Amino acid sequence: MRTRSVALAVAWRNLHNFFTNPALVIPALLFPLFVFTAFAGGLSGVSNAPGFDFPDGYTAFQFVFVILQASAFGGVFTGFAIARDFETGFGRRLLLAAPRRWAIIVGYALAALTRAVFVWIMLTVLAFAVGMHISGGVADVLALYLLGALLALAAVLWAAGIALRFRSLQAGPLMQTPVFMIIFLAPVYVPINLLHGWVEAVAHVNPITPIVEAGRDLISGASVQGLLAYGCGVGLCLLFGYWSLTGLRRAEAAGG
Repeated sequence: MRTRSVALAVAWRNLHNFFTNPALVIPALLFPLFVFTAFAGGLSGVSNAPGFDFPDGYTAFQFVFVILQASAFGGVFTGFAIARDFETGFGRRLLLAAPRRWAIIVGYALAALTRAVFVWIMLTVLAFAVGMHISGGVADVLALYLLGALLALAAVLWAAGIALRFRSLQAGPLMQTPVFMIIFLAPVYVPINLLHGWVEAVAHVNPITPIVEAGRDLISGASVQGLLAYGCGVGLCLLFGYWSLTGLRRAEAAGG
């Protein structure tokens, strides 16, 4: 019960700081809304390209990507909060108070998932408000959200590993840049069959690609390679979960 109390307390504090600070909540909303508007609106002509066969239009095509991107970036921004807490000395107090210190990471992960749900709601309302049509049902949209939750969890665990090793906001670019690169080296603007050159080669081995493609298949009502997509998501979470725990041991050894 003490472990659960620590996790919930860390999550509540992080969410309280997030939702009561306009400087945090406004960018978290505006960035994915801007990306969705710019991609779905400004690049809508891409849907006329030969070989572009997504049935539900370019708005739905980009909606999936923006949901997944916002989930991953929300996890990274939660990592910034971890770094800030340890930089200011609050992290040391957490280490002293928690009987099982991995509960601290669980608390931050819960905060990242809650932030992701908040952004999903805003993006979904906007997408349907501007006339997005999807062939999938409610269960398919929920399955897309589950993919987003796996990405958010993987991203916050990655960022936590960096934050706990450096314990400074100066490590922010190390948290954000790799996530940015791997997200945008997936099939972002067109289906993977329309990519060429080194971008196509990278996209085929990118673990984010099956997740993006499965999300698009879900909302279009097509057959989904769910085992591969969810397997990639769970695999990333396990890998970065170990990464974050070893970072926590580094923070413990350094005294927070």
